[in-house]
Amino acid sequence: MAEGQISTSAAWCAFYGAGIIGTLVLYGILQEGIMTVAYDGNLFQYSVFLVLCNRLAAVIFAVGMTAAKGESMENAAPLWKYLIVSLSNVYASSCQYEALKYVSFAVQMLGKSFKMMPVMIWGIIIAGKAYSGRDWLVALTVTLGCTEFLMTGPTHSKVDATNSFKGFLLLGCFLALDGLTSTFQEKLFKEHKTTKYNQMLYINLLSATVSFITLLATGQLAPAVAFGFAHPQFWLDSALLSGSAVASQFFIYSQIKEFGALVFAATMNVRQVVSILVSYLKYHNPVTPLQILGLALIFSALFYKSVAAMLEAPSKEEKKPILADAKAEEAIETSKDKDDAGKVV
Repeated sequence: MAEGQISTSAAWCAFYGAGIIGTLVLYGILQEGIMTVAYDGNLFQYSVFLVLCNRLAAVIFAVGMTAAKGESMENAAPLWKYLIVSLSNVYASSCQYEALKYVSFAVQMLGKSFKMMPVMIWGIIIAGKAYSGRDWLVALTVTLGCTEFLMTGPTHSKVDATNSFKGFLLLGCFLALDGLTSTFQEKLFKEHKTTKYNQMLYINLLSATVSFITLLATGQLAPAVAFGFAHPQFWLDSALLSGSAVASQFFIYSQIKEFGALVFAATMNVRQVVSILVSYLKYHNPVTPLQILGLALIFSALFYKSVAAMLEAPSKEEKKPILADAKAEEAIETSKDKDDAGKVV
């Protein structure tokens, strides 16, 4: 590969990485603020409404990109399979938001690391996967680091310091549902040809439908809208939250397609560190030295896993794109836009 091509590739990798970290750090700040900081003395209570707003924004973006690229609007995989992903995704997101009422943002973020074990177990059950000893060692180290963090300092939310158990229960539900979402989604993309925007369109469209029905069934739709009209700042925060969520999806799909899941995993490790640091700085959440040690243990294990995986020669399975037709799509894009590669992916 020519030196110029390597430099261009590195620049795009850095661009996508910075986009992922920036948008998801902003997303984390906003979700913590919406769920834990009162609007004129009133806390927002309707987490599913936030999920609805995020998914509607993603649908609008996906429709626009699908039309701009001249792709078919027809679903590339059976709707019932998209629906399974959507159901688990909506309720995982709701549990994630609700947990912030009872546990700190750092605990919620560590839940994303702690989910390694559930994801691996789902992978064995659903996809018949096998994991190496190193994978289990890293997962165990992360689990121990999370346990140390939880046992050596404050973990409760500043909103409710008396109900941490409920927060951990919600995080447990989030871990199980999110593990199912990612595992079934990977299985789905291996079995059906789909472009990233077709995927975004149908999963988010069905997720928005599930969210809307849930709000109607629980009687939360009208109160959530009324809260927004009573506190206009909420609409701005919600719009920024949805915008950052949509932007992050674009950067995530782009980086995975162009540079693979291993680079994405390393990027997400950096994102977790930055998000927790920013949360502590902005919202002044307390942390003990032993908790800092636990965080160091967790992220050392995660970075080791990412670096070791990237240094190894990837297997044939690892070389396969997550999106089934990514290679064909990439070839088409290259032939059409050789001088504009990476701008629209």
